[in-house]
Amino acid sequence: MEQTTTQQQVITSQELFKHWMGHRQLTRRVIEAFPEKDFFEFSIGGMRTPAALISELLAIAGPGVKQIVTGGTEKLQEDLSFATKAKALELWDKADADITRYWPEISNERFHERIVTFGQYEGSIWSSIFYFIDNEIHHRAQMYVYLRALGVEPPAFWNRDFGDK
Repeated sequence: MEQTTTQQQVITSQELFKHWMGHRQLTRRVIEAFPEKDFFEFSIGGMRTPAALISELLAIAGPGVKQIVTGGTEKLQEDLSFATKAKALELWDKADADITRYWPEISNERFHERIVTFGQYEGSIWSSIFYFIDNEIHHRAQMYVYLRALGVEPPAFWNRDFGDK
């Protein structure tokens, strides 16, 4: 008697997308919580300012997903320029729109495909996406410390509900 097994998928592409977008919405609320001046100037122990951290995240997420879909290899451009927190939030929303636009073009079959993002970071599509998410969480945690040092209550870290967007 021949026995067959079916492998269950742990998480769907759409569930991973919603998880990431939940993180991005939380990071957006963290940006909003900063006083304007401190967003650009506050630092502890020589770490980068919140604006510099966000500049890096903006350089990775949207362009990274676009590269995954298009096969591009443009170098990482971390030094994005924005003069106001409102402009940073506008760029954040544009990156969300780019991720939302390109995400459906990543088929399930491609997640294990080997790629090189930004012309230098080799990995699989899934490991690259996990890096994008993990890096955002890391920098958001730094900004939580900044907010607490400034006496500002940060958004609840567990509130990552993306809803049905």
